Amino acid sequence: MKLSSTFVLDAFEQADPYDEVDGVPLARAEIRKTFSGDIVGTGAVQMLSARSADGGAGYVALERITGTIGGRKGSFALLHIGTMSDGATWGRWPVVPGSGTGELAGLRGEGTIEIHGDGTHAFHLDIELPPTAG
Repeated sequence: MKLSSTFVLDAFEQADPYDEVDGVPLARAEIRKTFSGDIVGTGAVQMLSARSADGGAGYVALERITGTIGGRKGSFALLHIGTMSDGATWGRWPVVPGSGTGELAGLRGEGTIEIHGDGTHAFHLDIELPPTAG
C-alpha cells in the first residue's frame, strides 16, 4: 500500500550543541508534527544532527507517529537517516520492526519525504499491513 500525506512542523526545538569540533556542531532537537492525507495524526521526533560550515549536514532520528491509516488506529516508529549537501538530499525512513501498536500492529515498510520550496513537506510511505481480524 502506497500512502501520501503532508505534514506541518508544529514545533522544532533545537538545544545548544552538545559537542563541536572545528565548526561542526552536534546537536539535539525535539520536533512535533501534524499529518494529513492518507495518514492522519501526529508525530513526535527526537533528532541528532551534525552540520558543517559549508552546508553539509546529516541526521538520525526516531519518530513515533500516532493516528489513523485507512480507518485503522494505532502508532508506529520510524527510524530516520539523512544527509544534505550542495542542495541535494538523501534519506531513508524505515518502519522499526515490531513497533506497530493497536490496529497498526504488524505494519512494515519504509518512507521518504519531499521538502518543497514553500516549506511544505510531503511524506510517502510504502507499507504492508496484516489483514484485520474478523
